[in-house]
Amino acid sequence: VHVVESGGGLAQPGGSLRLSCAASGLTFSRYTTAWFRQAPGKGREFVAAMRQGATNKYYADSVKGRFTISRDNAKNTIELQMDNLQPEDTAVYYCATKEWVILSAIERQDQYHFWGRGTQVTVSS
Repeated sequence: VHVVESGGGLAQPGGSLRLSCAASGLTFSRYTTAWFRQAPGKGREFVAAMRQGATNKYYADSVKGRFTISRDNAKNTIELQMDNLQPEDTAVYYCATKEWVILSAIERQDQYHFWGRGTQVTVSS
């Protein structure tokens, strides 16, 4: 299994970026997938997740209303649309996935088996 993130870069405050997570060796529609991020000098934190059914999506309070997680089954990718970006969103963003994660643990990074190497997002004027 190989997981790769893309789409990071530099954005101005209030701007938008769209991250994409692609995987070989698994089908995202059968997996629970999450985005995490790690800012400089801080621990890695949960950002957003979606389960196999894709009906229910979960967000950290800090990004709720600004970020949207989605899945493209045709491309077998997980997307993270990030709007109204703020400097505090600056971090390396990671995609993580596992075949099944119980709902109560969906924000826990130790629940996920497969990780990408991350993509840098920088928000600065």
